[in-house]
Amino acid sequence: MKNKQINVSIVGGSGYAGGELLRILLGHPNVKISQVTSRQFANQPVSTIHPNLRKITDLMFIDPGKLSECDLLFVALPNGISMQYMDKYKKLSPKIIDLGADFRIHDKKTFEFWYHKTHTSPKLLESFVNGVAELHREDIKKSSFVATAGCEATVSILALYPLIKNKLISPEEIIIDAKMSSSQAGMKFSFSSHHPERAGSVRSYMPTGHRHTAEIEQELGAKVAISATAIDMVRGLLVTIHTVPNQNISERDIWKAYRGIYGQEPFIRIVKESNGIYRYPEPKILQGTNFCDIGFELDTHSNRLVIIGAIDNLVKGTAGQAVQDMNLMCGFEETTGLEFTGLHPI
Repeated sequence: MKNKQINVSIVGGSGYAGGELLRILLGHPNVKISQVTSRQFANQPVSTIHPNLRKITDLMFIDPGKLSECDLLFVALPNGISMQYMDKYKKLSPKIIDLGADFRIHDKKTFEFWYHKTHTSPKLLESFVNGVAELHREDIKKSSFVATAGCEATVSILALYPLIKNKLISPEEIIIDAKMSSSQAGMKFSFSSHHPERAGSVRSYMPTGHRHTAEIEQELGAKVAISATAIDMVRGLLVTIHTVPNQNISERDIWKAYRGIYGQEPFIRIVKESNGIYRYPEPKILQGTNFCDIGFELDTHSNRLVIIGAIDNLVKGTAGQAVQDMNLMCGFEETTGLEFTGLHPI
């Protein structure tokens, strides 16, 4: 499949997720970007909104109403919007990857409980495969419709999956402390995103009731509680997960679980250094990459197993995950276009 070329289009290309898709796909050897839509910025160069793409592309935003057929369609719209147009999009492309929340949850009632919206296309929910490739690789390869997981859900699912699968922790007692960067709120302005309010802050904004709870519980069959805190960082996401280990487990058991499942995974790294600055995962060094770094610490005194996970929320948590899924759906090498190693220092 090295020489195969596909035409892709992006719906909602002016947001942060759309910009990351453009950045990655413009360097993908098997992809030609046909169209990029934006209702607000139609007829303007994409580089006016994504200045990092100056002299990289001469693509222009088009109005969504002018969208035409393509081989694969990325949909990067705010939550609650793509469900209104998905029947139309299915007529334009045989393969669709939705980066929003509308098709992540398989059950209509569960979606409506957590997102406080009426789902207008419930018959399509079961058509979409969850986009975490490390769990659903074979299903993604065979699917025409994929819904990428939410960023906080992605890192939490990846950090917990080997431990739950190997029955090393209680699936009923999981507390996730998530540190969130500002880009996770998207490009829409709000009082809380105003620079004088956001800069320097460590603000608890959702101590309970985080909507990604639904995805994590769906994918892991576990019960989780999430507390989310906004921090002064543009990109990145760090979760510190407190779990109760089963009796008599050792660090060797934990290493064996992670290596057994993720040993051959191209984008998972287990980080647990005995010394040095970067002893555990840190979002800063993951900026722009599709890696998920996972670390852990076993505390026998308090009977806790603490797992630390980090990603770039805009790449592994959104656009990079979508490109990884595209590669699987189209028969390309899974890592194509996602080889960026990150920068250090930054």
